[in-house]
Amino acid sequence: MTQCLLCEQPDDTGSYLCPGCTKATIVRLECLPALYDGLAAFLAPAASTGHERSSKPAHAPLPVAGAVLDLRGPGGMVGVVEDWLSSVHDARRMQQPAPGGSVEARLKAAVNGLLANMPWISVSWPQAGTFAEEIRELTKSVRSIFSPSAPTERGTRVGRCPAEFANGLICGAELRLKPGERVVTCEWCGCTYPPATWVGLKLLIDHDERTAQDAA
Repeated sequence: MTQCLLCEQPDDTGSYLCPGCTKATIVRLECLPALYDGLAAFLAPAASTGHERSSKPAHAPLPVAGAVLDLRGPGGMVGVVEDWLSSVHDARRMQQPAPGGSVEARLKAAVNGLLANMPWISVSWPQAGTFAEEIRELTKSVRSIFSPSAPTERGTRVGRCPAEFANGLICGAELRLKPGERVVTCEWCGCTYPPATWVGLKLLIDHDERTAQDAA
């Protein structure tokens, strides 16, 4: 038994990424082109709602939103994905891809290249965990543009989700109770835990933690 390099949970497949993290990484990769397209609507900076005392601002506002421009530019989303695809080709001693066309076309090509190599990445590549984590953080960065949230909204940590998948694997994603909410919801698998289940939830979390420690 090995440990998944992304969720750090025991994995009996012997792979670098467990089946759950492999599937999640594939979904994140598949979403990147659509997220890239969606960012176009956020290129214009938000209009100021304040009342200036001066009729002329001290500095001219940027014509586009910088964070969005960075993500959509050659060194943003496409740069991250192309760099990882290049690393995969290097590790597998394959001919390096030749990027061409628009940034959007390059992103789609690089995503398709990584998707084609996911079976090898999850099973055979020691860099799989770092790769999957960076793709996860990239999608989080893009989604934060669509739905920004304050740091305090992360809430109180409850523990690891004890939900069991059909294949017998435990979800293991971090659970948090956000301010103002009365139900703990796993953002990974979607399981919900209302207050009536919290005693049992704590018992399951403690049991899974002991099992993971014994297997380590």
